This record gives sequence, structure tokens and C-alpha cells, in this order.
Amino acid sequence: MKHLLTYLTGLIFGLGISMSGMANPAKVLNFFDFAGTWDPSLMFVMGGAVMVSFFGYRALFQRYETPAFEPRFVVPTSRVIDAKLVGGSLVFGVGWGIAGFCPGGALPALGSLDANVWVFFVALVAGIFAAKFMMKFTAAKAARRAA
Repeated sequence: MKHLLTYLTGLIFGLGISMSGMANPAKVLNFFDFAGTWDPSLMFVMGGAVMVSFFGYRALFQRYETPAFEPRFVVPTSRVIDAKLVGGSLVFGVGWGIAGFCPGGALPALGSLDANVWVFFVALVAGIFAAKFMMKFTAAKAARRAA
């Protein structure tokens, strides 16, 4: 049942991304083109997503003490804005602005078999592995310094 619900959630997300046009990099890039063909629709899609999430999470946490298939809700508690958060946000935003894809929009677009989407996806996976390597490397370096 857990896997079926996970699949259905991903299907709904993918349909929403596709129907809103957010799997189309031209639509995303036009949002960033203030001097040319600016398209504000991304702002409305994001605003709608934030509103649904805000009210959905409030209702969820008021109604249920634990999730259906896990022992507890896993919610970030840190409110620290540090260099890691800002740097990651900058890299995400620059990559989104250059490619026109964010990971959420690119995954449903893989089904289009567009080579640009696949190049982005391969670069995304390589970036994930590079980030994990860098985090392990810096943690090991910090541990050696502390010893």
C-alpha cells in the first residue's frame, strides 16, 4: 500500500508539473526574462503550491499524530541560515535559470525523451554524487583537524 501511495503521489505531482507547463524549460526561462518575453505564470504556480502546502500541512498535523506508514513525521527543525544553505540555494537558482529545469520539473519531462532533459538529469545525478563526496571529504578533514 505504501508503494502504491508513493506512486500515486508522484503521478499527481508529475501531472501537475506537466499540466502547468513547468516541465517546459522555455516557460521557466521566460519567467526570468524580465526585459523580453516575461511570463509570470510560474509565480502563480509556485504561489498555488505554497498555499496548498501551507494549509495541507497545518490540517495534516492537526488531524494526525503520526503518518500512516512511518513511526513519526520527519520535519526539518533547523532555522539556521548558513553558508551551506545560501550556497546550495544559489547553485540551485543559477542552474534552474541556465537550464530551465529544476529537479522536480525535469523528472516528469524525462518521459519526453528530449536529449536536453536527459543531459540535465545526468548532470543532476553527477552533482548529487559530487556533493556527497565533498561533504564526506570536508567531514573527514574536520575530524582530522579536531583529533
